[in-house]
Amino acid sequence: MATATASSASIRERQTVALKRMLNFNVPHVKNSTGEPVWKVLIYDRFGQDIISPLLSVKELRDMGITLHLLLHSDRDPIPDVPAVYFVMPTEENIDRMCQDLRNQLYESYYLNFISAISRSKLEDIANAALAASAVTQVAKVFDQYLNFITLEDDMFVLCNQNKELVSYRAINRPDITDTEMETVMDTIVDSLFCFFVTLGAVPIIRCSRGTAAEMVAVKLDKKLRENLRDARNSLFTGDTLGAGQFSFQRPLLVLVDRNIDLATPLHHTWTYQALVHDVLDFHLNRVNLEETSGVENSPAGARPKRKNKKSYDLTPVDKFWQKHKGSPFPEVAESVQQELESYRAQEDEVKRLKSIMGLEGEDEGAISMLSDNTAKLTSAVSSLPELLEKKRLIDLHTNVATAVLEHIKARKLDVYFEYEEKIMSKTTLDKSLLDIISDPDAGTPEDKMRLFLIYYISTQQAPSEADLEQYKKALTDAGCNLNPLQYIKQWKAFTKMASAPASYGSTTTKSMGLLSRVMNTGSQFVMEGVKNLVLKQQNLPVTRILDNLMEMKSNPETDDYRYFDPKMLRGNDSSVPRNKNPFQEGKQGKHILYGCSELFNATQFIKQLSQLGQK
Repeated sequence: MATATASSASIRERQTVALKRMLNFNVPHVKNSTGEPVWKVLIYDRFGQDIISPLLSVKELRDMGITLHLLLHSDRDPIPDVPAVYFVMPTEENIDRMCQDLRNQLYESYYLNFISAISRSKLEDIANAALAASAVTQVAKVFDQYLNFITLEDDMFVLCNQNKELVSYRAINRPDITDTEMETVMDTIVDSLFCFFVTLGAVPIIRCSRGTAAEMVAVKLDKKLRENLRDARNSLFTGDTLGAGQFSFQRPLLVLVDRNIDLATPLHHTWTYQALVHDVLDFHLNRVNLEETSGVENSPAGARPKRKNKKSYDLTPVDKFWQKHKGSPFPEVAESVQQELESYRAQEDEVKRLKSIMGLEGEDEGAISMLSDNTAKLTSAVSSLPELLEKKRLIDLHTNVATAVLEHIKARKLDVYFEYEEKIMSKTTLDKSLLDIISDPDAGTPEDKMRLFLIYYISTQQAPSEADLEQYKKALTDAGCNLNPLQYIKQWKAFTKMASAPASYGSTTTKSMGLLSRVMNTGSQFVMEGVKNLVLKQQNLPVTRILDNLMEMKSNPETDDYRYFDPKMLRGNDSSVPRNKNPFQEGKQGKHILYGCSELFNATQFIKQLSQLGQK
């Protein structure tokens, strides 16, 4: 989705502000207020947990007065003298459990916040339960929060996590999906998008391709926004909604596209840090889980591998290294981690040196700070210790994460796959036959080979002949591949061939440079021998092109028949002629793009969906 809002707050900041306001009993949260916060418990369901966890750390929750955060459907003991803030979806089973809490008089007072708008009938159920439990006065507030989406970065959000199977690519493209099931999928997507725009504080202009699921979403979202704007007294877009809308000079443009316009990109092997972490590690809602094996342990029964330690790391916007390097090519990241490590060691030695000169190795920081002025230099070194230790924590984190990624790159020859796929997608001459890579037992897993072949099959103008296809299929089967995904892509390609030409990926190539000197040093943490140092070039992917055409109001066969909706226009006449002829961008800032998706999957998860669709 693209938007050109002139206000500086990102969607991440807006959703965080909304959550803090909710945790502060729906009163705006003032920073630096000297008073102690009111201690309270937070009760959420899995949906609420997924929304809060990428945005607020446990420390931040504690600063807001949250002493305990518990799942709604867990066994909870009564804490009768403490207020409880609930943050849950308005589902039947959640409402039942909340009514049970009221009957059991678990808390002093109840602040009920619904992630999505609660229906009138469910609200009456709560009122009846409160009456029956004589707890009416304890239900302090009931709020619809309109926060039913998950923000992962400043400008990136995902609609679903807990119920992502419901809105998955497979769900929408199943041949046997019923109209009722499709309605439910569309309503789920529309509800989240509606919440997103309420939080953004702006009513979008909507563009979408015709005859796709994107069009169904657009029609429903336009209707929902229109109905809300018509009810002036209760409209969520008038006045100061969360202090969000008042700076927007220009309305956002929402471009809805169907995954089917580009099936190659999600299968593509990647080369930048964040994309690799998502592709090869267990990375979910900004948290990466690593299994670390620590050598061999000797037991009476003889040597055996040590137990695997599971470690979790949060990769968040607060992590400066991650923010700076998540989009960098992997060899550059390895080089930067090494540089950070060396600069840290230099500082660490400086602190140790100063301490030892003054004979203070064993002293605690308190004693050191009491020394006279000529120790100012030492004091400043010591006061920077916490900062140094945080720096060390981040270096260790990225050393571990980058090492885990590097193991995959080397074991599976991911650099070779990435470079070869880039050539296929940009129609560059191939230096090696596809069959050779598929047949090479040392190059990649069966899934890597299947991804490569699917990209070739999707991107090629001329489908391979039946005889060639049989030869490829045999090689893939011999390599241990499951052919179901190919079965589905074959049907899909035959179907889309009737509708349109294959997606074009621009003519860009990657350049291979000499191997990096710093990382090749024997002293480096990363042994990069044999890994290519590939430099990225700008890719012109289908989504980028579509967005560019629509934001710049360019005429282009790819987007000329996109539908146009403006929910603010009184009559809902669907005109494909945009009334606004101005390009969507701010003069000073240029374009500001926000990206959202119904579900965030990596290639492994996508292949699994394609495989299910291809099953006979």
